[in-house]
Amino acid sequence: MSNGTFDFNAFIKESKDVLVNPKLYFSTMKTTGGMTEPLIKAVIYGAIAGAIALLWSLLKIGVTGSMFAGAIGIMTLIWYIFGAIIGLFILAVILLVISSICKGNTDFEAAVRVTAAVIVVLPILVFFGFAGDINFYLGLIIRLTVNLFVLWLLYNGLVEALKSKPETTKIVMYVLIAIFVLIMLASLGAKRKTNQLMNELNNSDMKELLKDVEKE
Repeated sequence: MSNGTFDFNAFIKESKDVLVNPKLYFSTMKTTGGMTEPLIKAVIYGAIAGAIALLWSLLKIGVTGSMFAGAIGIMTLIWYIFGAIIGLFILAVILLVISSICKGNTDFEAAVRVTAAVIVVLPILVFFGFAGDINFYLGLIIRLTVNLFVLWLLYNGLVEALKSKPETTKIVMYVLIAIFVLIMLASLGAKRKTNQLMNELNNSDMKELLKDVEKE
């Protein structure tokens, strides 16, 4: 994709390369060429993620019978596109800070291009969004796995494309992994407390019901 044109076939190939062989992809990725290409990538990934979210919303119509579910789904589609665009630049700034700490390239366009490639994970994350409804722990594990994969992509983007120092970059990645694990443990703790509270409320309601029955 170059010379102001967007090659959709090349886009599909690059998306596969990022997921399958990120080290090779980022080592050969062009870090210049304008902001249009990464912006289009973010829009496409956001649209795909939004379409998947819309699909889940439409499927829930049959379950809930809500006449407003479709309209909410359309808004979800739009928000995912805007979210991908905003996330593109926010993550690029974060990437620049990390690259600066790790003595790498601090060119904003290069960071945006790395970020645009990493956003390929967004549709995957949304696709597995239903897992949390099936089982809280399954959803938590999938989210953690996807987040760890994102960090792996970012590591390769930093080292291969932005030329940051591998040793320092690894330390930063380890810190981020620790943060994700702590967040997961906090979610587990909150879930357990919620379950305990619900059980206590249910037991209390049951006792009150039994008392009412005995009085009658």
